[in-house]
Amino acid sequence: MTDERYRVLIAKPGLDGHDRGAKVVARALRDAGLEVIYTGLHQTPAMIAQAAVQEDVDLVGVSILSGAHNHLVPEIQRELAERGAGDIAIFVGGIIPDDDIATLEAGGVAKVFTPGATLDEIVRSVREILAGQRGKKDAYA
Repeated sequence: MTDERYRVLIAKPGLDGHDRGAKVVARALRDAGLEVIYTGLHQTPAMIAQAAVQEDVDLVGVSILSGAHNHLVPEIQRELAERGAGDIAIFVGGIIPDDDIATLEAGGVAKVFTPGATLDEIVRSVREILAGQRGKKDAYA
């Protein structure tokens, strides 16, 4: 990882009020040297996309425990694309069935983390995603 400061938005969409995991991941990413913006609870896909654009983030992490991931994640992707930010990668954490992981990843989600993922694994994967995103951006420069 370069000395460049990457910006990651951590978001909690929908009515799910359980944010401990999102806060733990946000802190681990911050402790690993990333700049982290946490949106707080009960965000709509439009609010998440708007925050991602306003904060000029490199990556969006979405924590979903409500089971609404197959609806919310594509909506976030659509909202990002409508704002000209469809190139911002997304990772998802939560209680996600295996079949849905494949669907989300086929739909463009960079990585899905389920309960039991270690913080080291999450940080390592996020850095890999960011390195890949930077490579894409450099290719278009």
